[in-house]
Amino acid sequence: MKKWICLLLALPLLAQAAEIKIGFQKSAGLLSMMKTQGAALPGHTIKWIEFPAGPQMLEALNAGSIDFGSTGAPPPIFAQAGGVDLLYVGAEPAPVNSEAIIVPKESTLRTVAQLKGKRVAFQKGSGSHFLLASALQKAGLKISDITPIFLSPSDARAAFVSGGIDAWVVWDPYLASAQKAYQARVLADYTGLPLANGFYLASRKFAEQSPQLVSALLEQVKATGKWASEHQKEVSTLLTQQTGVPADIVATWMGRSRFGATPVTPDIVASQQRVADLFYQQKLIPKAVNIASRVWTWQPK
Repeated sequence: MKKWICLLLALPLLAQAAEIKIGFQKSAGLLSMMKTQGAALPGHTIKWIEFPAGPQMLEALNAGSIDFGSTGAPPPIFAQAGGVDLLYVGAEPAPVNSEAIIVPKESTLRTVAQLKGKRVAFQKGSGSHFLLASALQKAGLKISDITPIFLSPSDARAAFVSGGIDAWVVWDPYLASAQKAYQARVLADYTGLPLANGFYLASRKFAEQSPQLVSALLEQVKATGKWASEHQKEVSTLLTQQTGVPADIVATWMGRSRFGATPVTPDIVASQQRVADLFYQQKLIPKAVNIASRVWTWQPK
C-alpha cells in the first residue's frame, strides 16, 4: 500500500520537541487513517487516544488529555457552551448521506413528522443530534416533541434490533451496517437540509504555544484527504483491516464519504453559527455561543 506518510519527511524539524496527544475515532475520519499508517512529526512523539464519539473527545480536550482532534459540527458547540476553551483550526467537507435517521423495515413511520412522541436514539452532542434537530425543524417539530434516548452507536444498535426504540440517528459505518443487516429504511439524511461541516479542533493552549505544529498536522490531514480521495480501493482495504467491518459495508461507507481539510472560511463559520443558533433556540445548550471568536487562522502551503 502506498505510504503517504513519507510526505511528512519533507517537513522541517520543529522546535521544542514534545509529545502531541491526538484524539481519534477508530471508525471515522482521516486521523484514524493517519494513526493506522504510523504518521509522525519529525522530532515529536504522537500519542494516539481513541474515543467512541466527538463529545467524549472534547471532554478530554477540556481536561488537557488531548491537544488535537476532529469531530462533527455539534460537539464543539456543546463544548463551547460548557466552557471548553477550544479553537476551530480546520474544517472538512459536510456529509450529505453518510448520516441518517433510520427506522426498522417493518416500521409504519414514513415521514419525520411522524416521529412526534416516538423514541429516537442518538449520541447526544454528535452530528446526529444536529441532523435530527434540523429534520424535525423542517417538519415543524422540536427535539422536545420526541422522546430522546441518548445512546452510543453500539448501545443504540442493540436497542434498534430489540425494538426498544422507534428510530435511530447514526453515521457510517453503523448506518451502512444497519441498512444491510436489517434493511433499515432512511427517513431523512441531509438532503434538503442545511449542511454542517466537520472540524479539526485544538485546545487554545496548544494552538497558541505550537502554531507550527498545528499547521503541520493540518497539512498532513490535507495530504491524507487527497490521497484517500484518489485511492478509495486502498482506503477500503485499510479500513476493513482496521475496523473489522465487512468489505462491502466499507465500500458503501467510502462511496458516500468526503475527505479533506480546509481553513475555516467565513462561509463555514456562518454555517456553524446556524448550527449553534438552532441548538440555542431549541434550548439544547444553556447559552448562545459565538463561533467566529474561536477560529484559528490556518494558511495552507
